[in-house]
Amino acid sequence: MAKVLIENLTKKFGDVVAVADLDLGVEDRSFVVLLGPSGCGKTTTLRCIAGLELPDQGEIYIGDKRVTDLPPKDRDIAMVFQSYALYPHMTVYDNISFPLRIRKRSRDDVEGAVQKVAELLRIKHLLGRKPRQLSGGEQQRVALGRSLVREPRVFLMDEPLSNLDAKLRLYMRAELKRLQKELGITTVYVTHDQAEAMTMADKIALMEKGVLQQYETPEDIYGKPVNTFVAGFLGSPPMNFFRCTLAEHDKSRQLEGSGFTFQISKDLADLISSKVSDLALIIGIRPEDVVLSKEPTVGGQSIKSEVYVVEPMGSTTIVDMKLGDEIYKVSVPGAFKASIGETMFMCFTDDCMHIFDAKNQENIS
Repeated sequence: MAKVLIENLTKKFGDVVAVADLDLGVEDRSFVVLLGPSGCGKTTTLRCIAGLELPDQGEIYIGDKRVTDLPPKDRDIAMVFQSYALYPHMTVYDNISFPLRIRKRSRDDVEGAVQKVAELLRIKHLLGRKPRQLSGGEQQRVALGRSLVREPRVFLMDEPLSNLDAKLRLYMRAELKRLQKELGITTVYVTHDQAEAMTMADKIALMEKGVLQQYETPEDIYGKPVNTFVAGFLGSPPMNFFRCTLAEHDKSRQLEGSGFTFQISKDLADLISSKVSDLALIIGIRPEDVVLSKEPTVGGQSIKSEVYVVEPMGSTTIVDMKLGDEIYKVSVPGAFKASIGETMFMCFTDDCMHIFDAKNQENIS
């Protein structure tokens, strides 16, 4: 197996910068997810690692070998695309064995390798079938088998689960994670689905407009977002943002916004003053950290607002709360009852707040 190192990678398409000055290190045997919205540069980065795109600037290393200018066949990588690209006229056995047969491996070697991979992926009973006789999940496993049979040093995946239905996607997500840990293959995985990233990755590289925003474990990137983009992208529903300014009245320090006031400690006020020049802030609070109450709480923050809409989702309910012209989402237990137009208080504690500089939108807390 091998680590992957990307140094100062830049890739342009005409005047469009798809990836800008990317530095990224993927540890040996780890599972790294490139995450972000459409057009953020994640697939371009993967294609540069694979050798399907040549960077305009920067270096790529697999293991200790510089591969920046090498063709894909010399990089010892395997790639699974969104489209499984199975050969329709071949059986499952022939699809999986194809990479070995074109390398002139012996019949015994091919047979042993195919049987081993088929058993690992639980598709031995499918070896005699054609792709048209398979379900989406079975086709996906055959595509994985065709990549794994060569025993590559690095495994690259470009949204391989996006064509599956929701139930099968959940199953294959767990299977892929189990398989990667069992085989110990260094894996770089591209998705726009944050649930896939959070549940599968050892580390997440979150990108926007070709720029790496944060590279951390799922726990750290969710709990300690570096800016409002990261905070708002991860989480379903996403984080709520309240715009406000720091003010002081009769030695009382508070954050004042449209329709609300937050009392804060002197230490927190001093921290804000030392890091934010114009004292304009954005306060971030995740929906699950808010409690809805008919009365304001004691010892925390409470914002009087109006129930805008209620969205039952089974075990949880999402309540949209209206404050002025803004809508804020609150995640509550599924049995929670509320009526549209009802007045309620959004309540939370100070330690749930993420504080961002409104000017550069970076986390200062």
